[in-house]
Amino acid sequence: MLRSLLVAAMLCLTLPAAAALAQSEEDAAALAAMSDKSLSKLPAKKVFGGQKLPTRSMKARAIGSYAKGCMAGGKALAVDGPAWQVMRLSRNRNWGHPKLVALVERLAIEAKEKDGWNGLLVGDLAQPRGGPMLSGHASHQVGLDADVWLTPMPNRTLTRREREDISAKLVVKDRQTMDYKVWTEAHARLLKRAASYDEVARLFVHPPIKAELCKWATGDRAWLGKVRPYYGHNYHFHIRINCPAGSTTCKNQAPARPKDGTGCGEELAYWMGDVPWVPKKKPDPNAKPPKPAPPLTLAALPAECRAVVTAE
Repeated sequence: MLRSLLVAAMLCLTLPAAAALAQSEEDAAALAAMSDKSLSKLPAKKVFGGQKLPTRSMKARAIGSYAKGCMAGGKALAVDGPAWQVMRLSRNRNWGHPKLVALVERLAIEAKEKDGWNGLLVGDLAQPRGGPMLSGHASHQVGLDADVWLTPMPNRTLTRREREDISAKLVVKDRQTMDYKVWTEAHARLLKRAASYDEVARLFVHPPIKAELCKWATGDRAWLGKVRPYYGHNYHFHIRINCPAGSTTCKNQAPARPKDGTGCGEELAYWMGDVPWVPKKKPDPNAKPPKPAPPLTLAALPAECRAVVTAE
């Protein structure tokens, strides 16, 4: 009877109910008891957003693509480390493939030892089992993406409340101009270090940050090819690593191959110009608002993701 009630509840979940139900093994059993057809119709972000723990019975694997997939065998980045602190703990997004967690730990320690950082403040990685999130990111679904703040870690342990309330500092004034009252060479050294790791496929930053790095870099500039300008990365940078060995159904992003080898030419000029920022057509004030897209269901994700949400 309990299992039947849980199944029925999963079909019409509210967000708080999803969060509460997903904490129990009974929930996984209820999902497992559903037919594949019924399971496939569930809203993916509610199912994955409600998971509080990783799979225990599956080996670590990234499944699918960065913006359409899930993760088995996720590992938590410790909320406090020798050179990092995790922010926004209420989101429970400090999970990732073990390879990603190891890379973030390495970056934090090396940045403290060699780049003049007291430590790193780490934002979102992924949910315990990856998948679409209840809010925010389109990517971060397979445990291979991590956001790192461009605000240095303070020389004390932040409280849980502070980790919810403190805002990161913008290092740019606008989409074309750096704020040199905030930006330092230590920021450039940190980004170069992250982009230089072999495992890293991309680093996403705000366009003027890319332009600043292009002016700053000397010697071997090949690492700049991995640094891509993109919207919204004015207070943090986004690390994306390649699919790890053993993740046979993980889909890598195409290798970064900018025309000039660095992305400091034509590609950067595009992002520093108006085209990406100005709408092609002015919105019609009299037009009816478009209907919201239907929620992404589990059917839209790789079939293996249905096994991930039902596993213990």
